[in-house]
Amino acid sequence: MKIEKFEEIKSWQKAQELTLLIYELTKQNNFSKDFGLKDQIRRASISVMSNIAEGFERESNKEFKRFLLIAKSSAGEVRSQLYIAKSQNYISELEFEKSINLALDCTRLISKFITFLRQTL
Repeated sequence: MKIEKFEEIKSWQKAQELTLLIYELTKQNNFSKDFGLKDQIRRASISVMSNIAEGFERESNKEFKRFLLIAKSSAGEVRSQLYIAKSQNYISELEFEKSINLALDCTRLISKFITFLRQTL
């Protein structure tokens, strides 16, 4: 099956889900007041989905792979920042688990796509 547009990519869809969750979490009371962490985790989550989209639009497997690696790195950044949010009691244990698992899903899907592209280069 040929992917016609980036919106069809599972890792992009999962990254969009992650971004929406991060925005929801960062609107909460104390989290919303920590402007540095709030802005950074939002930017990192946006970076995941944006780099998947931008890489796809480059129409080159080599370029796409490079952008997927950046997206994967940004998913790791989100995970790291979630630990800070949890330690500051900005999010509950349940919210932490849900968001960490979503970020890990993004990482796994991106990794699989990178492996696929490496095999086609």
